[in-house]
Formats: sequence, C-alpha cells, structure tokens
Amino acid sequence: MGGVTGLSTQAFTITPPGRIEFARGAIDRLPEAIASVGRSRAFVVTDQGIAAAGILDRVCALLDAAGLRSGVFAEVEPNPSVATIDRGAELARAFGDAAVVAVGGGSSLDAAKGIALLAAGGGAAADLDLGVEPDVPGLPLVAVPTTAGTGAETNGFGVIEDTTRHCKVYLGHASVAPRVCVLDPDLTVGLPPRATAATGVDALVHGIESLTSRGRNPVSEAYAHHAVRIVHRWLPRAVEDGTDLEARAQLLLGSHLAGLALSISGLGLVHGIAHALTAHTGAPHGVALGAVLDRVLEFNLPSSTTQYAEIAVDMGELDTGGPGEAAASTISRVREFTARLGMRTPLAELGVTEAMVPDLVRTALADAVTRNTPRLPTGPELAELLTGLLTESRSAAV
Repeated sequence: MGGVTGLSTQAFTITPPGRIEFARGAIDRLPEAIASVGRSRAFVVTDQGIAAAGILDRVCALLDAAGLRSGVFAEVEPNPSVATIDRGAELARAFGDAAVVAVGGGSSLDAAKGIALLAAGGGAAADLDLGVEPDVPGLPLVAVPTTAGTGAETNGFGVIEDTTRHCKVYLGHASVAPRVCVLDPDLTVGLPPRATAATGVDALVHGIESLTSRGRNPVSEAYAHHAVRIVHRWLPRAVEDGTDLEARAQLLLGSHLAGLALSISGLGLVHGIAHALTAHTGAPHGVALGAVLDRVLEFNLPSSTTQYAEIAVDMGELDTGGPGEAAASTISRVREFTARLGMRTPLAELGVTEAMVPDLVRTALADAVTRNTPRLPTGPELAELLTGLLTESRSAAV
C-alpha cells in the first residue's frame, strides 16, 4: 500500500472529480461541456501566449458556431497576481452569469478559479481565505489545459502571488473545481522544449511529493505511482520531439493523474521552497522545482526510505537491493533526470544570493504545503540546505 500501514485504522473521504473528456480533438466538445454545466454563455480566461498561438481564436470560433456568447480575459501572466484576479473578476461580473472557461497552463487555470469565485461572490482576491466557506458558490468552471504538468484542472484551489507580501497565497473553493476537464493532447503540441521540460518536472514532483507527504493515502498513492511511471518514461521524448503525439498524450494523462494525487495528499517542501523562489526571483515554477528537488529528497531520506525505494521501481530500477540502496538510487536518478532535461538550474542563475536566504527560509516555512512534508525542517536546517545549493552553484561556475 505504498508505505501506508494500518489500513484498518485509517479513514478518508474522496470526492470524485468532474467529468474528463480525453481525446485528440476533445476541444470540439467544448460547447457541449458548457451546456452540461447549465450555461449558454462563456467567459474565457487565458493569456497572451494562447492568443498568439491561435488557440483562443479556435475556442471563440467553436463557441460562436454553437451560438454561445463569449467574453474574454486574456491578461493572465505567469505567476498571476491578486491584482490580475481582481481585474478579471470585475470583467466577468460585468459579463454576467456564465461558465468560466480556463484555457492555458496552470497560471490561467489557477487565475480562473479565483475569478470564478470573486465574480459570483464579490470581494477582493487578497481577502480570500482557502479555509473559509464563501457566501456564494463560484461560477461553474470548465478547464482546458494546454500544458502537461500543473494538474490544475483537478481541483478547486489556485496558487496566486501576493506581490505586496512577496509570497504565494492559496485561494479557491470546491465550487470552482472544474466541472468538466477537456484534455486534448493536440493543444499541447506547440509548447517549446524548455516549457515542456519545466511543466513535466512539475508533474513528476507532484507524484513524488504525493507519495511522501503526510496526507497520502492508498488512493493518492495509486494515482501518484502511475503518474511517476508515465512522466519518467515519456517526458524526455516529448522534450526531444514536441510533435510526438503519443508522448504528448501520455504526459497529459500523467499530469492529470499527478494532479488527482496531490488534490488528495497535498504536497511538501519542494513546493514550499519553489513557491518562495518564484515569489522572490520570478523564476518559473517548474524551473524552481527542478533546482531544489534532489537536495530536498536527500533531506527527506531518513523519513521516506520506504517510499523512495518504491519510486525507484517506478523509475525503472530493478528491485534487487535493500530499501536503502533503492532509495539512494531514486535520488541519483532524479538528479540525472533533471540535469538531462536542463532543469537542474543553479540557484545563482535564478538570481538567488546569500542575502536572500533568510527571507526565502521565512517564506518557505510559512507556506502551507511545507507543513505536509515528511521531515519538517527547522529554520537553520533550511538555511543550510539553501546555502549548500548556492555553494554548489558557485563551484559549478568556477
């Protein structure tokens, strides 16, 4: 059972996710998806990259052909801010009762959740609290991911940047979990190699952290193990040849399964540090994850030997040695994997300096995901970890 013992003493409740439409050409079912949530209008939330790629035009054409009136908010930036959520919600509120259609990567999907919630209930994004029940449920949301990594289409919470406090905040509610997920591998084909690698590493980390987190259970483990197997096998192929539709389809499925896993289990310290790095340096999320992943795995090893040994099998290790040997192999394989993809970026290249370490430590320790990690670091331990990575950065540059 993936390291979870005493199943007879466990209890858990899992709410089934929304409907999944998985197929090449599944985007053509978008009007039907909107009708299925009881709306005849659509407010599309996306970004300028999706507009430039022609995907937004295709979505709008599908809606027009079906007689669905649409509005568009295409101002979502990487690492969307609370100000962006407020602007989008104001426009959505003015547009009126509609389905919110999120088209894009994790940033667009996360932003759409906040927009759907605020458009229905009012207020400001900075005042939202993930743990507080809203007075009014959010507008129904249909998700159309165009990257394979974030798994944002599997749940109702988003990670948004509070630029004033230089930290990530979590907002959302079950009412804005996507009612329908349109998973079309064709929409991911145009993603460049580096972005493919970064989003794929995100999915891999979702799987690994879901298998080691305090909140894991046998269901999340089942999703996560399969996600790790898929991403480890197919991500290099998708990076090498972005037109490989089998690799693209496999990655999209792996990302979705990893998202289902994290929605149950929660994440951990890799994400806690990466959120801090992104907030303080602007580093892309997947790049920040890859920069610290193997060092955090080393830190967690004493608490996660059994889980790492199982992950080694998912990554192709023959189960011939003891758990300790297999667990060490997982760390080595992850280090080699991220380096091969160009995702083991030195912290110095991300703009991190020694003077930033205390702020990074405070931000990471305050992040809710960090509390779910299998081995909770003290402030000095986390400072030592980050300083060690910076030392490696300088040594590599010499």
